[in-house]
Amino acid sequence: MALIQTYERTGNFLFKYRGQIPVLIMVAAAPIIFFTNHDLYNALSLNPTMSLRVVLTVIAILVTLCGLILRAYTVSTTPKGTSGRNTQKQVAQHLNTKGIYSIVRHPLYLANYLIWAGTLIFTMNVWAFIIVSLIYWVYYERIMFAEEAFLRQQFGQEFENWAAVVPAFIPKCSLFQKGDMQFSFKTFVRREYVTIFSTIFTFVAADYFIFLCIQYQSEFQNVCARQWLRPSLWILLASLVVMLVIRTIKHHTTLLKSDKTRD
Repeated sequence: MALIQTYERTGNFLFKYRGQIPVLIMVAAAPIIFFTNHDLYNALSLNPTMSLRVVLTVIAILVTLCGLILRAYTVSTTPKGTSGRNTQKQVAQHLNTKGIYSIVRHPLYLANYLIWAGTLIFTMNVWAFIIVSLIYWVYYERIMFAEEAFLRQQFGQEFENWAAVVPAFIPKCSLFQKGDMQFSFKTFVRREYVTIFSTIFTFVAADYFIFLCIQYQSEFQNVCARQWLRPSLWILLASLVVMLVIRTIKHHTTLLKSDKTRD
């Protein structure tokens, strides 16, 4: 089998399981994260009141927020048939080249990487960040290769003209062309509430994993039951309530219904 066919076949397989594989990658990174030197981050301070751990936590949250905002803008300003959650096969009713797609060809994959990069920064393990980022690059590269092979077959020269100008992964903001659809808050809530909850859950899981690592390295000395009720847990429970409310509204009312051209 030719290399180009192998890439496309592999990309289609990864595309089908693109919701599960990133989770497996993060779980596989757990042993690396376990050996993080947390004492080093606590000891290094930019000033007497702010440790490097606090600075990296803020950076992690900001990077993740950038990813969530990019996802929100993409899914809320993109017409039906150009950006979806389909996993069984490639689907594209027409080629969208305006809005966010006028500055980057794969905005959702960029957004997903930023979300996961924020989580990796939060773990404060440099090697985990580097290794997982490299794995993600190979992983998403194969998926993007398969998607673009499909788009090239579907739209021919129109795709070639677009791909020749618009970068695949690093946005070029000077190319921006306003899209035909305005941002829809209803679409954002309806399509992204699960992603937001999943992101919060991942951060909380990472927070508790780091807590366990620190306690294990200190042989669980002087750990009381109250310490296990971390602030992140209350954030997770609050977000769970919000998610269930939104899910109920979505499936049992028409409050989140919007233009049919969006979904």
